[in-house]
Amino acid sequence: MEKAISIRLDDEAQRALGALTGTGRKQSEVVREALIELARRQDRVSLVAEVERLNADPRDRAEKAHVARLMEALRAKG
Repeated sequence: MEKAISIRLDDEAQRALGALTGTGRKQSEVVREALIELARRQDRVSLVAEVERLNADPRDRAEKAHVARLMEALRAKG
């Protein structure tokens, strides 16, 4: 389902849009791609923050080490 939106662009955003559409791409295409990329980037930032939080947790580090030892023992037997 497509939804039309209206936005106000400041000078910097207008220049960026002009640069991205200067090769013939449609404004709507450029804006859709930018929104999707920004959401993906935010997901990566959130994931990095979660990894950093878990790496700082001594209990989580101990659990990871325990699992690694179990996996190594299984690999050695196989």
